[in-house]
Amino acid sequence: MKGRVIKSTGSWYTVKTDSSTIQARLRGKFKQDELKLTNPIAVGDYVILEKEGGQVTSVITDILPRENYIIRKSTRKAHHSHIIASNIDQAFLIVTLRNPRTSLGFIDRFLVSTESFRIPATILVNKMDEKYKDKDLEYLQDIKEIYEPLGYPVIEISALKSDKLKGEFIPLLKGKTTLLSGHSGVGKSTFLNQLIPEAQQATKEISKFSAKGVHTTTFAEMFELEDGGYLIDTPGIKEFGILDIDDNELSHYFVEMRQYLGQCKYNNCKHINEPGCMVLQKLEEGYIHPYRYDSYVNILFEEESHK
Repeated sequence: MKGRVIKSTGSWYTVKTDSSTIQARLRGKFKQDELKLTNPIAVGDYVILEKEGGQVTSVITDILPRENYIIRKSTRKAHHSHIIASNIDQAFLIVTLRNPRTSLGFIDRFLVSTESFRIPATILVNKMDEKYKDKDLEYLQDIKEIYEPLGYPVIEISALKSDKLKGEFIPLLKGKTTLLSGHSGVGKSTFLNQLIPEAQQATKEISKFSAKGVHTTTFAEMFELEDGGYLIDTPGIKEFGILDIDDNELSHYFVEMRQYLGQCKYNNCKHINEPGCMVLQKLEEGYIHPYRYDSYVNILFEEESHK
């Protein structure tokens, strides 16, 4: 029997088959292509099930190959990683201008992870119904100027206003599996609840003391849309740690650099200070945004320091 994992609680999994939704557990350990994972099975995985003798529950006997996945470093185990979700058609990163403010570095790390599997990503700037200072609106303009020319749509939303939200997003989500991600407190669960009222994920006020989000979603969960398609709600992420990426591969995941790769003087160019570097030349000429280049360098040296 084949099914798709729609919820994981660490030891038990909710699996949707063609005919029903069942609870299942994992049989033994799975080898995961040399990946050291804190979660052997992720939401979005397709699995093979067997009924347990005389039980209403089932056992997962196999995980089918993943088309793609979003993965990050584990916050709890050194040298381990955590698959956020798998078999995704597109990703929506929800960001906010303040309380909490989403940094450009966080956005770039997320986009590197989606680019590594060529998963289309959209940036949703939430809480646009709030009153902002000029510096906040300037930051919004920065986000638009940096990411829209790269092919990442930047959409302003207010997740509290469902009338516009449904009309705008249901057509974009229909028939697709969409990952929702972002810091705690940016409004992922509110966005989800407006589109799928029966989900009614727990939402909490932002802690005024810390100005950071309070974790309300503990495990990733996939919800079915009325007109077809799925939304995956994920736990709020404070930091997005990139997994080990080869130094010469990282630039491939920055779309503005990709077109210049292979044009540098040295074929193992890291685009830092090498003579004849086409990426540095294009940075000087204004074709690569300095903020994005800074993110590239930060990720590159962060990776090197962990080797």
